[in-house]
Amino acid sequence: MQLLNIFKQQKHPSGFFLDDRHFNRLYPYGVRALSARHWTPVKIALSAAEFLGGENGSKILDIGSGVGKFCLCAAHTKPNCLFFGIEQRAHLVQCAERTKRKLALGNAFFIHSNMTAVDFTDYNHFYFFNSFYEHLEPDIKIDRAIHHSTTFYEYYTECLYEKLATLRRGTRLCTYFGRTSQVPESYRLIDSLYDEKLKLWIKS
Repeated sequence: MQLLNIFKQQKHPSGFFLDDRHFNRLYPYGVRALSARHWTPVKIALSAAEFLGGENGSKILDIGSGVGKFCLCAAHTKPNCLFFGIEQRAHLVQCAERTKRKLALGNAFFIHSNMTAVDFTDYNHFYFFNSFYEHLEPDIKIDRAIHHSTTFYEYYTECLYEKLATLRRGTRLCTYFGRTSQVPESYRLIDSLYDEKLKLWIKS
């Protein structure tokens, strides 16, 4: 029966977006084991997509996209928007690309690079699930593929702040487990959802 259900979901990809239990089956076990701490929950991704993807043709950037869970969920629910994930770990980008092919999504794209090298003005709106935090907590590292230090946390936070500050009025930002200090004062908090873990911002 379980194999039959999985087969049905593969025939009807929307079944994977029911909840995290269903979606995480798309990933290999090692990636799946990191989901609870490091990958955006399906319900959070869909809520953020509703806020960010209100205009057809919008280009939305996920800052530190990991295995692409936010972009893939958002791309499914907002087919008229384009979702881009920037991720510095090559093996996570490759995993995101494989999962994208399984879901046959044509509006999700993944970039292997550091977010410091990205021109934020190429995008309309942004999603950020505090991807810098693992630099502060050694016990929650995704892996040892990158060097971790509090210096990197401070550098990335400052860079993010400066990039967000230069964007045009009306830019939308979703932060999940983000810190208020990472968001410039020019952004107005519109709403806080899920016990204030997901915050919705608009640049004034």
